[in-house]
Amino acid sequence: MGGQYRITGDKYPRMRPSRRRGRLAVLAGACAAVLGVLGWGTLQLIDVFSGGDKASAAGAAADCPAEASPSTGAAGDAAALPEPGRITVNVLNATTRSGLAQKTADELKKRGFRIGEVTNAPKELDKKVTGTGILLGPTASLKTSLSVLGAQLPAAERRTDATRKGAAVDLVIGNGFKGLAQKAEADRATAALTAPQPTPGSAAKKDC
Repeated sequence: MGGQYRITGDKYPRMRPSRRRGRLAVLAGACAAVLGVLGWGTLQLIDVFSGGDKASAAGAAADCPAEASPSTGAAGDAAALPEPGRITVNVLNATTRSGLAQKTADELKKRGFRIGEVTNAPKELDKKVTGTGILLGPTASLKTSLSVLGAQLPAAERRTDATRKGAAVDLVIGNGFKGLAQKAEADRATAALTAPQPTPGSAAKKDC
């Protein structure tokens, strides 16, 4: 070869790659390995957290009780309530206002009740009832006939007499009486008596 640089002898110089290129290759390989490890770890964390959420949801679903069917006891109580047409009401006036018993009896009759006696209250109650009135009946009527009649006069006191015979009930009008409840309000109150009652498990269902 000519020129400034000449090769002499029978040995040629060995062409070696640059050390800088080797270092760059090693560094690139190390970076790729680190990125691969990080990516794999990220995927594992995603699986762990997503799996934990699924497990928690499954556990919550298992803890929540199944929806309970309406209680047969509540339906039985509603069915036991008599219709107004099967309730005989004696209307007794314990006030000094004449004609009040008849007027009230007429209104109850329009609302479907059977009317028995319409007269003044007995001596032990006459002019001694200061409130709206008293609903009086046999012991068995407390949660049946008196409940239905009570929807017509919600503020009236309810009493039972274990010695009383028959199924008829009394409405004793007191000095605080201003009239029966409005028919629409009485109808809503009567409907509420026959509505299914919530079961004890309903609160737990709301929490779920």
